[in-house]
Amino acid sequence: MSRKFPEWVPVGALHYIAHTENGEPIRVLARAAGCHASTVLRQIRKVELRRDDPLVDAALRKLGAAVLRLNRHAPLSGNKEAADMNPFSEQAMPDDATLARESMRVLRRLCESGAVLAVAADLDKAVVVRDGPQGSTRTAVVANSVAQAMALKDWITPANTGRIIRYHITTAGRNALGAFLQRFGMAPSSSSGFAEAATSFQGQGAGVRFWTGKKTRVRPVPRLGKAR
Repeated sequence: MSRKFPEWVPVGALHYIAHTENGEPIRVLARAAGCHASTVLRQIRKVELRRDDPLVDAALRKLGAAVLRLNRHAPLSGNKEAADMNPFSEQAMPDDATLARESMRVLRRLCESGAVLAVAADLDKAVVVRDGPQGSTRTAVVANSVAQAMALKDWITPANTGRIIRYHITTAGRNALGAFLQRFGMAPSSSSGFAEAATSFQGQGAGVRFWTGKKTRVRPVPRLGKAR
């Protein structure tokens, strides 16, 4: 199954989907992976515990839906068309190149002091917001599909619950950013102009302007909750 998915999809997530969606026994998955069954079981349990994160849950739902699409085409596996089938729609999940490019841009902004990724469940874009003395400033915009992949990779973690959730960069995210910068031969400075120009917010300094592709809406951003 894994060869049908982008390389960035974590092995634990693949095992979780194979077990929950395909009904693959844990021992079979462990034998194929060359590890002990307890290792696969821990991976599956860890993924299940992370489904409280809306971004992780959405990513797993998309992976599960992709598996179902592949299963429906299984009888045609002898056909080249079925063998080459991409189980994802164009906007479902990013490919490896898109994730590398977009996540590097976003992770660089999240390393800045006071920066968080704000995600609203009913919008298809997430925004990086940086709080400063002059209020809140939008420094980047990213598709939710990329944010979902970043969450599944454990590069970002939620700091609160509610309609609008703020995500912080994790240690794994910082390490991934360092690897990306080294891979592309870029300096770790955030002043290289690689990210989007900052956009100041008007008003109380307590709102985030979300771009929907048609119009701009201003939503209040909740106070940061205690990180889980």
